Amino acid sequence: MLNRLIASLESCPMVRRGEYNYFIHPITDGVPLLEPSLLREVACAMVCVMDLQGVDKIVTAEAMGIHIGTALSMITDIPLNIMRKRQYSLPGEVAVDQSTGYSNGHLYLNGIEKGDRVVVIDDVISTGGTLKAVIAALERAGAEVVDICVVIRRGDPDVGRPVRTLVGIEVDENGVHVVDTFR
Repeated sequence: MLNRLIASLESCPMVRRGEYNYFIHPITDGVPLLEPSLLREVACAMVCVMDLQGVDKIVTAEAMGIHIGTALSMITDIPLNIMRKRQYSLPGEVAVDQSTGYSNGHLYLNGIEKGDRVVVIDDVISTGGTLKAVIAALERAGAEVVDICVVIRRGDPDVGRPVRTLVGIEVDENGVHVVDTFR
């Protein structure tokens, strides 16, 4: 399992931005091309490792969690909720600050009701900034976070609760190295 994901990570391009080795991958960047078989493999792996029992909604942040969330929603018939970077000013909207290793901004949560049982998914976790913001918004909305799953873990970030990951990677000047699976 995860053969496509591992092979695609270990062969993906890498660019240097200052002191940072940045990998470019279809799951995390949408380029160069996202093959349906890779997306299906990722979504099916999430179904296998996550607690989806009694879950009302899948939650992800834009932009790179959208395609994963869509595939997972289609497989499970669980509705997808996308935290947006744009304010809509709908009743009950929850705004939170988001700070990652490469950007700062706001995320806006709509469509979550008190008592909703949700799972959170994302493409990659490196600093944990996006997940911390998503979790904070869900807690403010009164949702119960049942499970969290991220496709790729880089490093060992702490978001204050368990996060399942499909693969862990290290990136150096020689490229991406998958160091573990299903953590």
